[in-house]
Amino acid sequence: MAKDLSRHQQGIVKRYYEHHDTIQSNKLSQIVSDLWLADDEKEKVKLWGRAQTALMRMGLDATRVANVVNKRDFESLARLVAKVDAGTATTQ
Repeated sequence: MAKDLSRHQQGIVKRYYEHHDTIQSNKLSQIVSDLWLADDEKEKVKLWGRAQTALMRMGLDATRVANVVNKRDFESLARLVAKVDAGTATTQ
């Protein structure tokens, strides 16, 4: 597949993967903001699912992620995202 991409496109893909953690961290921060503002229960369920997916992509412990998401504890999620941003959250 790499042969199908131009040099410019290969550079874009390379930079995406180099900055994957930052991208996921930004997504998590946006999800926390959206959860804080969400009024509709259906929207909250969708956002919690997105939060779980993003946390798992960051390589966090599945048990810890499940614990926060299943409790729907907004404050725990915000603290976990802050730890991820600071680089102090433990991974698998």
